[in-house]
Amino acid sequence: MRFLGWAIAVGFGALTVSCSGSKSSTGDSALTIKSPDGVEGPTVSGEAAAAPADSRRTVLFLGTSLTAGLGLDPDSAYPQLIQRKIDAGSLPYQVVNAGVSGETSAGLLRRLDWVLQRPADVIVVETGANDGLRGIPVAAVRSTISDVLTRIRRARPTATVALVQMEAPTNFGKQYTLAFHEVFAEVAREHGVVLLPFLLDGVAGFARLNQADGIHPNGTGEAIVAENVWRGLKPMLAP
Repeated sequence: MRFLGWAIAVGFGALTVSCSGSKSSTGDSALTIKSPDGVEGPTVSGEAAAAPADSRRTVLFLGTSLTAGLGLDPDSAYPQLIQRKIDAGSLPYQVVNAGVSGETSAGLLRRLDWVLQRPADVIVVETGANDGLRGIPVAAVRSTISDVLTRIRRARPTATVALVQMEAPTNFGKQYTLAFHEVFAEVAREHGVVLLPFLLDGVAGFARLNQADGIHPNGTGEAIVAENVWRGLKPMLAP
């Protein structure tokens, strides 16, 4: 399987890297929104931050450190790179990056109501990687991601929703890894959402495309991640 190299590379030693606090991926060109408890929230990328609120539709990215852009320069996370592709194609969308480093699917569920206070026309959900690193039971992961999609549908019934395929490392055995893999297709089918390919396809397991932790893409790898997501996302964006 394509994710095997990443699964082997990600061991227990990497757990603290993935679940630690993040270096902010936002810079002067992005607006950072904070929740009432001070936790860093969604960021509006690039020129979209300065655009009138009603001038563009919104693509909301929910995710972990892989979406937040842990370790990358400001505005270099894949959602920000996708904003540039959107702008190049003159598509009427602004990107909001609501990635939070170290977050499990349960953590996403807890903050979801607050995040969804912001209007969203397209919602991309990247979650589960930290669940797999921690060996959270597959049944619990499945239930929580299902609850996330249910709550999104309830709050934003007209939004187009996509779920990103994620994978678990091999530390917990082949049965766990395969069962974890199958969760995403199952819940996507049940909730009628688009299933996007594995986020790190073509990047996972290649040292030259990752930072020193072996988990998070470097700048070159992040460009490939953006292409992975863009191939599935572009058809969802009406001109």
